[in-house]
Amino acid sequence: MTSRNLNIAVLPGDGIGGEVCAAALAALEALQRRVGGFHLAFREYPCGALCYAGTGSALPEETLAACERADAILFGAGGWPEVRYPDGTEVAPQLELRNHLQLYAGVRPIRPLRGLPGPLASPRAAEIDLVLVREQTEGLFFARGRSELRGDEEVRDTMSITRAGTARVADFALRLAERRKRRGRPGRVTCVDKANVFASMAFFRRVFEERAKAFPGVTADAAYVDATALNLVMKPWTFDVMVTENMFGDILSDLTAALVGGMGMAPSGDIGDAHALFQPAHGSAPDIVGQGKANPVATLLSAAMMLDWLGERHREPRLAEAAALLERAVEAPFAAKKLLPYEFGGASGTREITQAVIEALGAETLA
Repeated sequence: MTSRNLNIAVLPGDGIGGEVCAAALAALEALQRRVGGFHLAFREYPCGALCYAGTGSALPEETLAACERADAILFGAGGWPEVRYPDGTEVAPQLELRNHLQLYAGVRPIRPLRGLPGPLASPRAAEIDLVLVREQTEGLFFARGRSELRGDEEVRDTMSITRAGTARVADFALRLAERRKRRGRPGRVTCVDKANVFASMAFFRRVFEERAKAFPGVTADAAYVDATALNLVMKPWTFDVMVTENMFGDILSDLTAALVGGMGMAPSGDIGDAHALFQPAHGSAPDIVGQGKANPVATLLSAAMMLDWLGERHREPRLAEAAALLERAVEAPFAAKKLLPYEFGGASGTREITQAVIEALGAETLA
């Protein structure tokens, strides 16, 4: 069998980023030995707040060039409380990468893992299987670095919504719903906005509705962000795919992560037309660095997302099989009640979870 060689730029970043990236690399090494048909070449590069503190750059030119060349990027975590830019904002190289590489679709899949407790009492919580797609290159985040300062009395941040930016993220969400429908999901996209108040949001909805006409097999609807936040707590199992503006997506993605136990369980992908970055939704967690408590699940599931994206991009079914196998292996030890992460009140740390997943990889059947 011919082996496809893929170069993965690994950016551990700050805090526990290095710990969870190491866990993902160990699992991916075991996975490619098990599945075969592809080879992942990993190389680490510096970035992050502590890199900025030491060198004056959060994203060195070497790192940026490597990300441009890579087949995919695996990112750990960025940011450190004491390190800020002169304007007081957080050092977040992942935001710079989103803009530079045009990673316009922030993809947050949310599905509870069997065997782990959740915050919702309803037995229907087990049915949660949704994806939040967040536009990542404009919206209110467009104001980052462009704020209008009016002395010491006022600051204005401008939201930007463009037809091109909205159309491409709407198309992404609609195509995703088509693929999910083929796998048995409803095939519905909900546009989440505040179209009753802001002209920018009314425009966002209008462009979405125009694009939805090109996808007759997908059901398209819309909801206000405040009502959506309520319904994500009351009945999250009714959602399939959601698409929304940058800032709304930033907030709702944390809300949805809570539905499955917190940020340590929430994977994500930042995807564009030519590049993609995959990372856990959590931050650098300075309070637990080096203690072995970091939950690698979000990073492991992000690695599975990376394999799935690479498989689709390169039309390589073995990568898709590997992604499905990794997802099952991550869930297996929790479903068997063998592990309970610290944030769930247990004592299963980075090493224990990683080892259990690697063992499950050997036991799970191929797709």
